[in-house]
Amino acid sequence: MVHENKKNDILTVALAQLAPVWLDRDKTIDKICTAVIDAAERNSNLVVFGEALLPGYPFWIERTNGANFNSKMQKELHAHYMQQAIVPEQGDLDSITTLAREHKIAIYLGTIERAVNRGGHSLYCSMIYINEFGEIKSVHRKLMPTYEERLTWANGDGHGLVTHSLGAFTLGGLNCWENWMPLPRAALYALGEDLHVAIWPGGLHNTQDLTRMLAKEGRSYVVSVSGLMRTEDFPDSTPYLKEIIAGGPEGIIANGGSCLAGPDGSWVIEPIIDKEALRIADIDHQLVRAERQNFDPSGHYSRPDVTQLIVNRKRQAIVKFED
Repeated sequence: MVHENKKNDILTVALAQLAPVWLDRDKTIDKICTAVIDAAERNSNLVVFGEALLPGYPFWIERTNGANFNSKMQKELHAHYMQQAIVPEQGDLDSITTLAREHKIAIYLGTIERAVNRGGHSLYCSMIYINEFGEIKSVHRKLMPTYEERLTWANGDGHGLVTHSLGAFTLGGLNCWENWMPLPRAALYALGEDLHVAIWPGGLHNTQDLTRMLAKEGRSYVVSVSGLMRTEDFPDSTPYLKEIIAGGPEGIIANGGSCLAGPDGSWVIEPIIDKEALRIADIDHQLVRAERQNFDPSGHYSRPDVTQLIVNRKRQAIVKFED
């Protein structure tokens, strides 16, 4: 018989490494819903999806000279991307939040968000947390898009630097190369994070080293979940499909690399590459507490009398109305 306290320490986590139906919001939502149901039926408490999965990462930019100013092709591709982006306030995630509530499963989902409080026409790479009651509890807009991403995504803000309780764990998360940024990590550590969620567009080169490093630094579990992209995953309906295909090598563009590391840096799930997969593992909060005995980055091994961090968590807006 499992002792009740020990039972409460266990959380079942699912890593959903999927390829989107690229730039097709509704069909990609269908794939996400199928994965949520699958994870729930396998008794998962949390399922995580990759960065920008809904409706997809902007792979066309580096394959079609995305910095070509005033290009008709770039404008039309961006307009299509905008049309397929999600607006949570308009109910675009309702089918997913309903499943979360019905199956009592929490979800971290990488999206492209069209932000209504910023005029409704700029795009943000947003990591959305839906709790097990089907409530959207945070929308974290990526602080700094990387390289060519800046040609289509706007800079985010600190509003989403928050954590969430799930079972014995305190969850927090960051998008892609934000995970390299020490200060946002420090903000989450200070909030008690002990399960860090890192989401990526896909790439073993991103996850194989940093996942274990973050686990050792935070003495936390770290789940890295990536998307997958193959040229065969570009739908026939994609605007300028021939130009996108011709703009780079065919085959695998983003090879996944989803994985899970324990608070001592050891692998719980080793990186998964070149295929779609749903992998599930139990994690134990007892191991977090054990590793914190000798190092706690915001606790007994911090020196707030010497170094402190100030975080602005206000949601950015261009105008404040006083009616």
